[in-house]
Amino acid sequence: MSRLLWKTVIFSPAWLTATLAVSASAFAATPNSVSAVSELNAAIETNQSGIVNTGFTKQQGTLVAQQVPATPDAPATDNTITEINRYGNEGRGDRTSIAQVTSVSQLSDVQPTDWAFQALQSLVERYGVIAGYPDGTYRGNRAMTRYEFAAGLNAALDRVNELIAAGTADQVRKEDLATLQRLQEEFSAELATLRGRVDSLEANVAELEANQFSTTTKLVGEVVAAVSDAFGGDTDANTVFQDRVRLDFQTSFFGDDILHTRLSAGNATRLDVGEDTYQNTLTFNPADNGNDVVIDWAAYDFALPIGENSRAYLAAAGGIHSDYAPTNNPFFQDFDGGRGAISTFASQNPIYRIGGGAGLGINIAPFGEASGFKPSITAGYLARNAQDPNQGAGLFNGDYAALGQLNFNFGDRVALAATYVNAYNSGASLGTDLLADTGDDEASDIFNYGGGTGVVGTLEANNPSRLLGATVGADFVPVVSNSYGLSGSFRLSDNISISGFGSYTNATLIGRGNGDIWTFGGGVAFSDLGKEGNLLGIFAGVQPTLTYLDAPGARDFSNEYGLHVEGFYRYQLTDNISVTPGVIWLNRVGQTGSDEDAIIGTLRTTFNF
Repeated sequence: MSRLLWKTVIFSPAWLTATLAVSASAFAATPNSVSAVSELNAAIETNQSGIVNTGFTKQQGTLVAQQVPATPDAPATDNTITEINRYGNEGRGDRTSIAQVTSVSQLSDVQPTDWAFQALQSLVERYGVIAGYPDGTYRGNRAMTRYEFAAGLNAALDRVNELIAAGTADQVRKEDLATLQRLQEEFSAELATLRGRVDSLEANVAELEANQFSTTTKLVGEVVAAVSDAFGGDTDANTVFQDRVRLDFQTSFFGDDILHTRLSAGNATRLDVGEDTYQNTLTFNPADNGNDVVIDWAAYDFALPIGENSRAYLAAAGGIHSDYAPTNNPFFQDFDGGRGAISTFASQNPIYRIGGGAGLGINIAPFGEASGFKPSITAGYLARNAQDPNQGAGLFNGDYAALGQLNFNFGDRVALAATYVNAYNSGASLGTDLLADTGDDEASDIFNYGGGTGVVGTLEANNPSRLLGATVGADFVPVVSNSYGLSGSFRLSDNISISGFGSYTNATLIGRGNGDIWTFGGGVAFSDLGKEGNLLGIFAGVQPTLTYLDAPGARDFSNEYGLHVEGFYRYQLTDNISVTPGVIWLNRVGQTGSDEDAIIGTLRTTFNF
C-alpha cells in the first residue's frame, strides 16, 4: 500500500497542470482564470531552469454603455457583489460547464504558432486531459490574479487527493514532484489568505441571499435640489428652492433586458419670465406634482434577434421617443435631467418632445460593433391617452406621435440622424388663456412630451390655434403635424464634443389653416474639465417658433426668432454628488407680448445612488 501511495504522489504533480484546466469551472465566474493553465504548463516544460513566473496582473474591464439611453457609471457596490459571487463559487462550480477535449486541435483559438502550444499539446499527449470552454475556445491570453491562480491550485490539490483516494497510479518524472513542491511553497500565503477570504465571503453571500430585496431587481435613485431665480424687464419671479426625486426599479429577467418601474415626486414649476411661454422650462420642471408620489414611467427594453444591437422598447406609461431613439446630443442629453444641460431645450432636439405615453419603439441595427459604418433604423408609436376607452382617446383614436429615423454612425466619433414625426394633437379651446388648465384629456400642445402641456418653445408654436380668436368659444381645433429633423454629433476627442440639431414642423389646423414652426441649436461640451466627472457646456439656438400662419381671423404675432443662450458647469464633488451652476439668456420671450429679454439662473445639486 505504501508503494502505491508513493507512486500516486509522484504521479499527481503531472496531473496538476491538467487539473488546473479542469478545475477552471471552480472559478468560472472569472473567465480570466483559464489562462492559469497556459502559465503553469510553461512552468512545467521549463522547470529545469528553476524559474516560475508569478507576476500575473488582472486585466481591467471596460464599462460599455448603450447608446440609448445611457446610464451613469455603475456604483462600486456592483464590484463587491461580483467579487462575492466569484469567490463564493470557487471550488464548487459546475464542472459540466467546461467541455473536456482530447486534442489541441479541438480548441479553435490555439494555433501551432502560439508560444504555449507545446505545453498544451504535452498535456493532451502525456495525460490525455485538458479543458476548454463550451464554445470550443481556450482563451489562454487572458490575465489573472495570484489569488485566482491560488484558487486553481487549491482545486488542483483537491483533485490530487481524489486521485490518491481512488488509488490511481502511473509513471511520471520526478521533476514534476519538484514543480508541485515549489508551487506549494510559493503560493502558501495566498492559499491561506484565500481560504479565510472565501469563508468570510461565503458568510456574506449567505446573509445577502437571506435578506436581499430581489435577485432580479436593483434600485437606481436620483434626487435633484435646485435654487433658481429669473431676472429681466417684465419678470416677477421670486427665488425658489425646488426638488425632484426619482426611484427607478430596474429588473432584468434574461440578462439583456430591463424593466423600468419608476416612482417620481417633485415640486419644481417654471419661473415667471414676464410672459406665458414654455421657453423657461428647466430639465427638472416637468415633474411638478406637488411632491405626490406617482408611477411616471413603466417600460420594458429588450434585445431583438436581428443583428447584435437591435432592441425593442415597450412602454405602458410615460414613454418618450428619446427612450429608444438616438438623440445624438452627448453630454447635454443625460436622459434623466439631473446631470446634463439645465434647460429642456438644450438637452435634445425638440422633435423628440412631440408626443409620448404608451406604445412601442424598435431600433434595428444589423451591423456589429466591429463595423466602422453602423447604420440603423428606428421606428416608434406613442399614444398620450392609450389607457382611455372613451371616444377620441385610446391607443389609436386619440393623440399620438409616430416616429421614423435613419441613423448613421461612423466609428465612435461621428453620429448623424434624420428624423420624421407624424402627430395628432387635440388642440386647445379657442379664446382661453393658453396656460389655463383645460384638462389633460381635453387639450394638448404639440411639444407636450406625453402630457397636455408643452415643455419647450413658445406658446404660439405649441398651439397656433390659440391665435384664431375667441369667436369660436369652447370649440377645439385639432392639429395634425408633420415634422422633419436632423441631428448630429462629432467627438473631436475623448473630452470635446460638438453637437447640433434643427427641425421644421408643418402644422395643419384642421378646418382653419396651417402654419410653419422652426427650431435649431448647437453646442460644445468639455468633459472632465478640471477634474474627472466635471462638464462644461455651452449651447445656443432658437426654440420652436411659429414663423408663418395662414388662417383667417388669426391675431398678430411676431415671427422673429428669439435666441436661447445657455452655459453650465457641472462639478463632481464625489462619485454620487454633483453641483451645477448654470445661466440661460432669452433675448425674446414669447411671440405676442412685449418680447422682453429674460435671464434664468440656477444652482442644481444632484444626488445619484
